[in-house]
Amino acid sequence: MGIEKYTVKELSEKLQNKEISSVEVTRAFLDRIKKYDPIINSYITVCEERALEAAEEADRRIAEGERGGLLGIPVGIKDNICTEGITTTCASKMLYNFVPPYDATVIKKLKAAGAVIVGKLNMDEFAMGSSTETSYFKKTKNPYDTSLVPGGSSGGSAAAVSANLAAFTLGSDTGGSIRQPAAFCGSVGLKPTYGLVSRFGLIAFASSLDQIGPLTKTVEDCALVLKYIAGHDKLDSTSVNIPIPDYTSALGGDIAGMRIGVPREYLEDGIQPEIKKAVLDAVKIYESLGAACEECSLPLTKYALYAYYIISSAEASSNLARYDGVKYGFRAENYKGLNDMYLETRSQGFGEEVKRRIMLGTFALSSGYYDAYYKKAQQVRTLIRKDFSNSFAKFDALLTPTTPTTAFRFGEKADPISMYMGDVCTVAVNIAGLPAISMPAGLDSAKRPIGIQLIADSFNEEKLLSLAYAYEKTTGYENLRPDLKEGA
Repeated sequence: MGIEKYTVKELSEKLQNKEISSVEVTRAFLDRIKKYDPIINSYITVCEERALEAAEEADRRIAEGERGGLLGIPVGIKDNICTEGITTTCASKMLYNFVPPYDATVIKKLKAAGAVIVGKLNMDEFAMGSSTETSYFKKTKNPYDTSLVPGGSSGGSAAAVSANLAAFTLGSDTGGSIRQPAAFCGSVGLKPTYGLVSRFGLIAFASSLDQIGPLTKTVEDCALVLKYIAGHDKLDSTSVNIPIPDYTSALGGDIAGMRIGVPREYLEDGIQPEIKKAVLDAVKIYESLGAACEECSLPLTKYALYAYYIISSAEASSNLARYDGVKYGFRAENYKGLNDMYLETRSQGFGEEVKRRIMLGTFALSSGYYDAYYKKAQQVRTLIRKDFSNSFAKFDALLTPTTPTTAFRFGEKADPISMYMGDVCTVAVNIAGLPAISMPAGLDSAKRPIGIQLIADSFNEEKLLSLAYAYEKTTGYENLRPDLKEGA
């Protein structure tokens, strides 16, 4: 088996046992990126020289006796997470030349752990999209079928893991942007509880919804990475100061007696029959392992999508006001006066989807409409949180589809509304600030990956990972990998 096919856990063990070196591992991934990324288009920037220097440093630390789960492991980073000295574009013309002078807190944590950053990954522009088609630079392709989208907005992050172009990656999740592409590409994707992982250095889309999380090949790798990136950060006012457990210690335990709710609203019309079957098959698996599964109701789910797009667009309108061509990033060349410079810069620098959401958000916040839209959406948000709280009084976790369909073809969802409807299974989690994980659940009849989702109460990642691990080890779906061919 090639080096790049090993999990993070397997690579870590081989590095610690000195069976391989971090330089060997990093070169293997860099060589594979050169060979296959021209097909997949998952990277915007590849940092070969920096990566090899970091790998040499990791080997030195290992030689001196240091041990660590991420020491010497290659990682790809979504291109909206700031990396000192490395271009961070948000896949936008607006930030095509932006080189941050500092590292995001998660990057500092990864570097301290000895992880090797091999590059920055493609995404939907400013994380606004569900297919990675809105990127200014390129369209990432699904490793299972290059005629299909990889999902979004962390499409590059999910595709890189699926195609073995990184041992693991980081993405961000505002309304499903880790979980949906993970489902489309057959990877594991975790959206942590809001406040568990620092957002400092994450270029904001919607500040009350955004959260950084890992995309990995297995649930065990997901637990391992989370242990290193979670934790309080005084630079993030929304970061929560709680003890961080060793999430891997929660894996492999007996799940007998755990209670799982299956919300009926997530299995109604619009869900692809094979995905619905995967959820119901998972119910049987959990019951065979001793868990109690029961149908339940989240009646306000039907309002989540509408509330999400008002709240997220309003916050985007505010956050993206800073991109005006003055201090950094793109500036229009031809303009007449200051106001025209703002107009031309923002008109030329932002893509159509970003401009659509800025306008929607600005309208929702405007005088005379604030109460009718933004305030009402926030009230609905409170009710959705109560809906989930009522469920978690009875259940340890909720089981749902991750997406209503499997991956679709490029250009298939040109209508914005049909694209937005694809987030129907994921956005409520962000509105409520809850943790959720998407895990592979086999392939549909067209050989496209299916993902199913587990949702838990705030800061209950250990329960979530324990249940996901039990399912994964029973089914073996984590072993499914796409068969990449050169020139595909």
